[in-house]
Amino acid sequence: MIAALFPGQGSQVVGMARELYSASGAAKRVLDEAEAALPGLLELMWQGPAEELQLTANQQPALVAAWAAAHAAYLEAGGEAPRLAAGHSLGEYTAHVAAGSLTVTDAVRLVRKRGQYMQEAVPPGTGAMAAVLKLDEGVVRATLDELAAEPGGETVAVANLNAPGQTVISGTAAGVARASEVLKAKGGRAIPLKVSAPFHSPLMEPAAKRLAEDLRGVSFAEPRLTIVCNVTAEPLPSAGAAPALLEEQVTAPVRWVECVQRLGALGATRY
Repeated sequence: MIAALFPGQGSQVVGMARELYSASGAAKRVLDEAEAALPGLLELMWQGPAEELQLTANQQPALVAAWAAAHAAYLEAGGEAPRLAAGHSLGEYTAHVAAGSLTVTDAVRLVRKRGQYMQEAVPPGTGAMAAVLKLDEGVVRATLDELAAEPGGETVAVANLNAPGQTVISGTAAGVARASEVLKAKGGRAIPLKVSAPFHSPLMEPAAKRLAEDLRGVSFAEPRLTIVCNVTAEPLPSAGAAPALLEEQVTAPVRWVECVQRLGALGATRY
């Protein structure tokens, strides 16, 4: 059984999906729909500049459009249809498109707003993220708990559980710097990430509240694929549960290790 996996921010590149547009009628239809929803999106995807494409509010719809197009092209070419799907953070929206629970139009408009709200939730330069390597999740969590208990402790939270031995932390710039210093002293390696906001942390609460209004205004259909959700690492129980889970996803950690394990438990043998 095949599980379709969709990436999140960081996988963008100028020129993305341009060859798909020319080679696949199905991909062209998806990309034309995205362009109609957000005029100028394809020009930005194909011509840049890269600095503009990298902006969160542009990067998010570009990635949803590109990977929804790739999925459509794969199916058009006779690829075996997946029965399971999951996406990393932003990629969960693409999973909904692949599953038929969201239209491309609704998906790219939602994530454009999602990106804007995330960027506006904290002033530029006040938030940060870092990837912590060579330490177990439990050590990272315990360290963050210790730091939170310090007088004047800064906000820092686990943001992404990407792999055993790779946990991303997110919070205030001062908090992430302090946590990185302590985690290094415990034998870890902390790599600052080039991001514009502290994603998947409590600092994103204003963005989550604003996005909730937009999510409630969109119609989700019952998905044709089983979608394993970031927040719960469990299958989406119903279309009606999607808005609340996608709202919570803005501040909650991406439980990616558990998502992949859950896909395997559901029968996935290829990804």
